Amino acid sequence: MPDARFTLLNRTTGIGANSYLLEIGDTRIVLDAGMHPKEKGQASIPRYEDLPHDSLDAIIVTHSHLDHVGTLPVLMRDQPSARVFMTPATCALADALLHNSVNVMKSQRAELGIEDYPLFTHRSIDKLIPRIEPRDYEKPFDLDWNGSVKATFYDAGHILGSAGVLLEGNSKRFFYSGDIRFEDHALIKGARFPDFAEKNLDALIVETTRGDSPRPASYCPKKERKRFINDIEQCLNEGGSVLVPVFAIGKTQEVLTMIHEAKLNHSLRDAPVYIGGLSTKMTVVYDKFSGSTRRSAPDFKILRDMNPITGNRRGRRPIPLERGAIYALSSGMMTEKTTSNGFARGFIDKPGNMLLFVGYADPDSPGGKIRAAQAGDEIQLDPELPGVPLNCGVKVYDFSGHAPRNHLLDFMQTANAQKTVLVHGDPSALEWFEKQVEGAVVPASGRPLSL
Repeated sequence: MPDARFTLLNRTTGIGANSYLLEIGDTRIVLDAGMHPKEKGQASIPRYEDLPHDSLDAIIVTHSHLDHVGTLPVLMRDQPSARVFMTPATCALADALLHNSVNVMKSQRAELGIEDYPLFTHRSIDKLIPRIEPRDYEKPFDLDWNGSVKATFYDAGHILGSAGVLLEGNSKRFFYSGDIRFEDHALIKGARFPDFAEKNLDALIVETTRGDSPRPASYCPKKERKRFINDIEQCLNEGGSVLVPVFAIGKTQEVLTMIHEAKLNHSLRDAPVYIGGLSTKMTVVYDKFSGSTRRSAPDFKILRDMNPITGNRRGRRPIPLERGAIYALSSGMMTEKTTSNGFARGFIDKPGNMLLFVGYADPDSPGGKIRAAQAGDEIQLDPELPGVPLNCGVKVYDFSGHAPRNHLLDFMQTANAQKTVLVHGDPSALEWFEKQVEGAVVPASGRPLSL
């Protein structure tokens, strides 16, 4: 057996149920435990059947998005002796996300007849969470009880708590990037990774999300934020309202920060701001860690300082549509049965309103269909309900939490690893980087790769 092996546990190459087995000598580690957002039931789970029961030494979760943490309870149940590591912020966000996932799966079991759901329960999450061992950035720790492999988290700049991880053992060094952004967000600072030129990496395992979508040379984050705020202000000035579909973790908090800053510098009027869905619960966690994480605005607490109007929680009335208001509602893709989807039914048919997309939307999702539609087209927000005419304005912005491909390429070349393992990308993205980076390889699902 080679000194180290890497195995892709995703059922297919690409973005989805992200999970990888890394073997360093006799130490077996799984990196991330995602759920595929486009699959249902057992098909949404990585290849955990390839892992013998209770065979892992450790599980590492880089951040709390569903495609990286969504099946963690399943994996922990199958691997009762494995130590589980993530940053403190990721642990808090994951706890809330997984409990919400149970509710979603219960609804899908009832509505779609998916017998496998829920894959885990609220009670099982509560029992498993105490097994997690939170670790801070830039503080090495032992992965296994023998101390044969050490790990160190580094801020990946993707969302609150996101991390890349350096793994050292058996005279080898590996770095798994997780999801990365090097530029500062409005709220969260960009990645802070070590000087890889001095680390002599045997392998770099790196995401390639934006490999097939080059950013225009004219792009400037500050100009993009200004365009976003100017469009909101124009809509409000003309008597309309603004809907921003947002992912509950990351996008919600970044959008709210941009709006708050614009109000403070008087580039945006003091309009009421509504948030709803899972976003509220996740914003509570963001505020909890405001003083202990790297931030552009370290003293800013969203719910305290901005005082947005929260709604659509269990037992409360639906969020009201009013003129001259801003709505930041999850989900970002306007998936059926979510707050943004339900609210859009009485919103997108009104000509004076604006629908602003600030993140990725799958082409098959309601959000993706709206982005591809023309004014006046009928939009099927929910297959069980009548379509709604698209009469409002629609605009799209680039506030991606992922590094653009030129930044990723610079990162890979600077790291100068003996082998670069390309993951977390569509086939076209993986292919592009494979051609650009010497020693780059795209692993096949279930086939061990020597490192």
